[in-house]
Amino acid sequence: MRLCISGGSAMPVEVLRRFEDRFGCVVLEGYGLSETSPVASFNHADRLREPGSIGGPIGGVEMRIVDESGHELPGGEVGEIAVRGHNVMRGYWNNAEATAAVLSPDGWFNTGDMGRREEDGLYFIVDRKKDMIIRGGFNVYPREIEEVLYKHPAVGEAAVIGLPHPELGEEIAAVVALAPGATVTTDELRAHVNRQVAPHKYPRHVWIVDSLPKGPTGKILKREINPPATWQYPTPGTELGATR
Repeated sequence: MRLCISGGSAMPVEVLRRFEDRFGCVVLEGYGLSETSPVASFNHADRLREPGSIGGPIGGVEMRIVDESGHELPGGEVGEIAVRGHNVMRGYWNNAEATAAVLSPDGWFNTGDMGRREEDGLYFIVDRKKDMIIRGGFNVYPREIEEVLYKHPAVGEAAVIGLPHPELGEEIAAVVALAPGATVTTDELRAHVNRQVAPHKYPRHVWIVDSLPKGPTGKILKREINPPATWQYPTPGTELGATR
């Protein structure tokens, strides 16, 4: 095996590294949506590649990072990924309002994905805009925390979500399915993340499940993740604890 490609959902960098080490091949990751028919960017075998990157725009396609007002941001800053090109849809069928919300008059499609462009021209996905957690006024992107969780050898799959908190607005929670035969405590997982991220980012609440809900293509469905039946919403002034 010499080459593999990945798309449809962001591949954790640690999973990519493990796969490449085990099979001795290169994994090239791409990016796109149904609205972009369906590829917008890709890494190329004969060009610079950095693990975690979605590469650059394919031929005939433009990409940029924009702020809430649609203004382009400089390299390195996080904003929404916008795409323009022959691959972008004309609009949503019989839904002019939804079309106008994401497609500008000059053809730029706002993807709903947050990302950044590095000086070398490579793009990186940060997370879905709607998945961002706002904890005590700080923006926390779940993918950053998930990447750290995947570095733990006991973690097979992980998903980070926000739960309501009476004082902070949202609290960070992590749901983990262990690798076959692995054992770890929730306190150990919290400590693992806490050592590698800012204090406001580590998940105060962690629980371990047999498996995470997935759609037909294998994507983890965060909208179907619910706290355990024994979990209760915290009372004001309390922290979420780690429970199995």
